Amino acid sequence: MISRRNMGKAVGAGAGVASLAGLFGAFTASASTAGPDAKKGMAAPAATPGTNTSFTSIKQIKAGVLDVGYAEAGPEHGPAVILLHGYPYSIQSYVDVAPLLAAEGYRVIVPHLRGHGTTRFLSASTFRNAQQSVIALDIIALMDALGIERALLAGYDWGSRTADIIAALWPHRCKALVSVTGYLITNREANKKPLPPKAEWAWWYQYYFATERGELGLRANGRDLARLIWEFNSPSWEFDDATFDRTAAVFDNPDYADIVLHNYRWRQSLADGDPRYDGLEKRLAAAPGIGVPTITLDGELDPFTPAGDGAAYRDKFTGTYEHRTLKGIGHNVPQEAPEAFARAVVDVDGF
Repeated sequence: MISRRNMGKAVGAGAGVASLAGLFGAFTASASTAGPDAKKGMAAPAATPGTNTSFTSIKQIKAGVLDVGYAEAGPEHGPAVILLHGYPYSIQSYVDVAPLLAAEGYRVIVPHLRGHGTTRFLSASTFRNAQQSVIALDIIALMDALGIERALLAGYDWGSRTADIIAALWPHRCKALVSVTGYLITNREANKKPLPPKAEWAWWYQYYFATERGELGLRANGRDLARLIWEFNSPSWEFDDATFDRTAAVFDNPDYADIVLHNYRWRQSLADGDPRYDGLEKRLAAAPGIGVPTITLDGELDPFTPAGDGAAYRDKFTGTYEHRTLKGIGHNVPQEAPEAFARAVVDVDGF
């Protein structure tokens, strides 16, 4: 197996990754940077995404208030990597990433978040809560159930926020971090301030879900809404019906609509969370720094990517750090650019 600590040395400006040619293919770096704080513009991966269509099996484990469904790949005793999805997506976003990391010796865990896929609440009476801290606690509970003391965390969308929170509040559980769109920890008071009109437009479904009409729309037309969001969020991604349908199957979870609605309404201060987590939310509202080794990724075409090539959130990462912008890629980075995403995981492990 290739030494992860030496892999970051294999890249030169404009050069392919020779030592990983068979696994990761080649990409072109538009900036010759090789250390922490480097900012890279990377081309889309050479290989076509979609090589794999599904995980071979889904396991279940009781963790906290949930019976969590998750996919697993790689050696049981390899270093753990937990890959976290967002909305309206699923673990299918990592169907090409997981084999790449498993081939490098990682134990890869890809869980369905609460309200998705085969993950179920253990009790019908449990509050269908989707505030940010409780989703992070789900992952801590999953790590405990699987006997994983420390893992490398990587995610996008809800997954980035969840990984950021664990890295900030429980850094002893997070070996390193890959976070798409940078620092996504929510401050609800700050969220009340209006954004520039173009940014507000990108969040159209957040405001839709704030209404009774939006709730009815999600429950009646959840798949059509998800497909529209995919097209808006990833304008260059030419996914087919089968790819979408494999993800849309996870929306059949009986708690899906409740979790999605609560997540977005909570963020806008339109729904209450659980008072038991007020202390955690107060700490998160203070925008704690993240000191674990981190690579942040931005999709060039992602409507949520802030201007400035990562500058908007750079000061939140206080440890070894690197930023990469993926040219021609939208919001669903691991599914659109699996090789670049997997490469970021391997590279940050060598920091």
